[in-house]
Amino acid sequence: MPSIQRAVLAALALALAGVAASATASPATCQAASGATVPTLVELYTSEGCSSCPPADRWVSTLAGRSDVIALAYHVDYWDGPGWRDRFAQAAFTRRQAASQRTSGARFSYTPQVVVDGRDTPERPFPSLRSPVERTAPQVTLTLARGAKALELSVSTSAMAPARLDGFVAVVDDGLSSRVAGGENRGATLHHDAVVRELLSWSATRSSQAFEFTSTTVPESGAHRHWVAVALDDAGRPVQAVSLRCE
Repeated sequence: MPSIQRAVLAALALALAGVAASATASPATCQAASGATVPTLVELYTSEGCSSCPPADRWVSTLAGRSDVIALAYHVDYWDGPGWRDRFAQAAFTRRQAASQRTSGARFSYTPQVVVDGRDTPERPFPSLRSPVERTAPQVTLTLARGAKALELSVSTSAMAPARLDGFVAVVDDGLSSRVAGGENRGATLHHDAVVRELLSWSATRSSQAFEFTSTTVPESGAHRHWVAVALDDAGRPVQAVSLRCE
C-alpha cells in the first residue's frame, strides 16, 4: 500500500477514535463553590399587583452585578385578583413570607418587604447593605453544579457549624418583563430580575452531604437562568450562599 494511503487511513482511524471517546465521555458541567466570604442575602417579597413594588424591583435589579450580594425576589399571590394575576406569583411564597415572621422580626406580611440576612428591614429608602462577613475558616462550604440531568449540591461543614442546617436551592430568572393590563400597575411595563421560579429544599445533619435536584420549571424565552444555594441556621439566618451561572 502506498505510503500516502497508509497516512490517510491512519488519520481516519485517529479521527474515529476521537469521535468514540467524545461519545462516551461524561457530559461537561459548570459549578461554583462558596469561599471564605459569606455573601449578603437580600430577599424581596413583591407583586406585580402592588403599586409600591416597582421601585423595589428596580433596586433589586441594581444588585445583579455585585459579587458580594445575592438577591432573590419572591412574587406573592395575595395581590392577585380579577384585574391582574402575577404569572410569577406562587402561594408557596406567600406561605414562606408568613412563616418567616417567626425569625425575621416582621409583625405581618406586606409588600414590598426586604429581608436582609434573615432580618426584616422596613426602612425606606431601601437599606444600605453591609460588607460581607469575612471568615478565615467558613462554617459551611457549598458547591453547586449543573449536571446533564440534575443540579448537584455538596454541603461540607466545620466543627463550628450548627448541628443541623436547613437550606434551599432557588431556580432564578433574570430579564423578565410584563405589560400589566389591570390592577394598581395597569398600563405599566414592569421589568424583573432575580425572580425565584422554584424552591428546592434540603436539610443536612452530617459533616458532609450531597444532594441532587431536578427542576421542572422551564425558563421563558429571553430569560437568563441561574441557581442559588443557601444554608440557614436554626434562626433562619444564612451562614453561607453561592450563586451558579453557566452562561
